[in-house]
Amino acid sequence: MAEESVLEVDREKCVRCFGCVSVCPTGALAASDEGPKWTSEKCKHCNACVNFCPVGALKFVKKE
Repeated sequence: MAEESVLEVDREKCVRCFGCVSVCPTGALAASDEGPKWTSEKCKHCNACVNFCPVGALKFVKKE
């Protein structure tokens, strides 16, 4: 599923704590005014961000 998926951020749930940014081992997430911004080229799909999120605002979904 790794490269066939994209990170989806639920902007309604996200509390902008940016813990996901700090736990990302590859720097694929950055803080922005809208919430975390994802860079797919840097992402290894390790799920560190998804597993860390205290409100469940992040998930990988299959590309359409």
